[in-house]
Amino acid sequence: MAQPDGKKIFFENLSGAGKAIAVLTSGGDAQGMNAAVRAVVRMGLYVGAKVYFIHEGYQGMVDGGENIKEATWESVSSMLQVGGTVIGSARCKEFRSHEGRLKAAHNLVQHGITNLCVIGGDGSLTGANLFREEWSGLLGELAEQGLIDADAVQKYSALHIVGMVGSIDNDFCGTDMTIGTDSALHRIIEVVDAIMTTAQSHQRTFVLEVMGRHCGYLALVSALACGADWVLIPEMPPEDGWEDKMCEKLSANRAGMKRLNIIIVAEGAIDRNNAPITTDYVKDLVVKCLGFDTRVTILGHVQRGGTPSAFDRILASRMGVEAVLALLETTANTPACVVSLCGNQSVRLPLMECVQMTQEVQRAMDGKRFEEAVKLRGRSFENNLKTYKLLAHRKPESELPVSNFNVAVLNVGAPAAGMNAAVRSAVRVGISEGHKMFAVSDGFEGFYKGQIKEIKWADVGGWTGQGGSLLGTKRTLPAKHIDKIAEQMRMHNINALLIVGGFEGFLSLLELLTARGKYDEFCVPMVMVPATVSNNVPGSDLSIGADTALNAITTTCDRIKQSASGTKRRVFIIETMGGYCGYLASVGGLAAGADAAYIYEEPFDIRDLQANVEHLTEKMKTSIQRGLVLRNENCNENYTTDFIYQLYSEEGRGVFDSRKNVLGHMQQGGAPSPFDRNFGTKISAKAMQWISKKLLETFRHDEGRVFANTEESCCLLGMRRRALVFQPVVQLKDETDFVHRIPKEQWWLKLRPLMKILAKYKTTFDVSDSGQLEHVVRNRPKESDASVAI
Repeated sequence: MAQPDGKKIFFENLSGAGKAIAVLTSGGDAQGMNAAVRAVVRMGLYVGAKVYFIHEGYQGMVDGGENIKEATWESVSSMLQVGGTVIGSARCKEFRSHEGRLKAAHNLVQHGITNLCVIGGDGSLTGANLFREEWSGLLGELAEQGLIDADAVQKYSALHIVGMVGSIDNDFCGTDMTIGTDSALHRIIEVVDAIMTTAQSHQRTFVLEVMGRHCGYLALVSALACGADWVLIPEMPPEDGWEDKMCEKLSANRAGMKRLNIIIVAEGAIDRNNAPITTDYVKDLVVKCLGFDTRVTILGHVQRGGTPSAFDRILASRMGVEAVLALLETTANTPACVVSLCGNQSVRLPLMECVQMTQEVQRAMDGKRFEEAVKLRGRSFENNLKTYKLLAHRKPESELPVSNFNVAVLNVGAPAAGMNAAVRSAVRVGISEGHKMFAVSDGFEGFYKGQIKEIKWADVGGWTGQGGSLLGTKRTLPAKHIDKIAEQMRMHNINALLIVGGFEGFLSLLELLTARGKYDEFCVPMVMVPATVSNNVPGSDLSIGADTALNAITTTCDRIKQSASGTKRRVFIIETMGGYCGYLASVGGLAAGADAAYIYEEPFDIRDLQANVEHLTEKMKTSIQRGLVLRNENCNENYTTDFIYQLYSEEGRGVFDSRKNVLGHMQQGGAPSPFDRNFGTKISAKAMQWISKKLLETFRHDEGRVFANTEESCCLLGMRRRALVFQPVVQLKDETDFVHRIPKEQWWLKLRPLMKILAKYKTTFDVSDSGQLEHVVRNRPKESDASVAI
């Protein structure tokens, strides 16, 4: 397939020939570790290096023998969707001793291994760094004992270490998400959603314990994602007297016709005196004070199990490839680094800087400096905590500011999972800011018909986990009915608009901006947050709903591939949604381990199709039993799904047979993923805070009205690389292909070569965007206000 211009053929500059890379998983297991192992092995082999598995973590390195095995391309087939770690993980006391590390060094030298990729938590990575620092001394000792010769000491003089953080707790400073965290959140939210139905039936209170001995990330984000009534985490213990406040809150919620209560407790939850807060204590408290029927559920190791989510597979695959690149570029003077994710960007950070900051968090908690602990956790954690407090705890009417502003919120375009979480967040933040919030049903169609009503705090309770659009959404654009919409704006005295929607939402804002010249009613602050499964809105790398759709695609592909296990060789042709945007096909292909993904943005012809068939035929003859090909619905008007299916069937005759599937609207349905709930909640809260600020800036006291007529008062809030950014929609026009309804430049196209490399294609890869070694930046208050890492 054609490649975008300006690509570098990186293996000309970064050859792995003559190098040996070993990969191990250590400490607790996490979903997605297998995807990371697969990426390291295949990228390592791709650049010409020898790659070795070290089974059973550091124990295998110390024991040597059969625990250190050379890896082949085929040895990592069919492991992408498997949870845990297939190469095993074990805690190793022996490696903590000098003698143990001496044995490990001897075993590595025997295999010529001087490049180590360690997937684990901070303890595993600290051990790896100590091993690296001692390396030359260990080789000297081995030479003195006659176990290796002087040539070996010279040849293997430096050990290079790159770490990837595999931990469901997300307790490692310097990275927004660690491998396994998103999958653990999936397990938690699945359980919470199930518990909520039974709790509703019996009017029960449930106290749930989630993992996180030293870090409250899972508890905090799951509380945010399910709208829990109360959350207890170690970084920010509740104020003294919290018991009475919690019981008041639960009682008030029941009085407000809510039939259930959810309390989430991190296993390491503590009070202000560092005394543990247990689930049994919380349960007994609720029963004693309120008499509510209360149950405890401890999720335990369920959170570690199951298949990895799409996010974790993509994260682990990106990190695995980045780790190999880092090992190829490292020198004797390069510090051990950890490959990490900041916003949507790969970064490399000095390993020990991250470890030291992670340890500082614990010291801050031990010293009861809890606000410092929250800041040290990073901007993402701090913002999650602020947002939860804002949405979960309603201020009394007497404490609310009185703004006298009316703000309308509506959904525009096709439904996307997470829209309801965004609307709930907007409504509650708006009410907290003192505004009167109005909900518009059925988009702009409902707007011009007058389907507008005030929406209260309690009206959006329980919305976070609901799929689709509870407000109702239509693709209707405002231009046709602009006069009637202006009349409704005037009748309801609407002072600001928040649109949650897809490409139609973007077009609607442009039309409303144009209408300002004729109608003063539209001279108000207007902002849009992107919500579409297609992820085709200009100005944002990610859209609400796209992660849920990716998970639907990935899960379905897993099942489809499994349907062929034990049968003859088979290739599946699968059609995805997305309009002309190939995001779902490309990123879904990376998450599902596809052999090819056909998209509009990367033109292809019959020669490319033929080359793909031949490539798959060759692989089928030698190794794999199942092939997977994804096709975006509008990638080519002539090379349809039927055409590609028939081509593969004919050309693969005698080697494999073919099947086709059109996934259709199942990609739009279902409960939103934890990522989409969290993303929708946070981005919408930020949009409402922007509206509040703009309302104050544009209010004309002499006229007693809001008048906003600048480009900056009509914005799209999108995620760009590492931050959420407000961008005037006018400025986004030049970045947009309006004919095909896609941005002209799309970041995820840089991930396509990854999919091809991992599918054994010889391709080109742009290393200009790979992570550069940075330093861990302490979270400063100004930074956290300016931007939000997701």
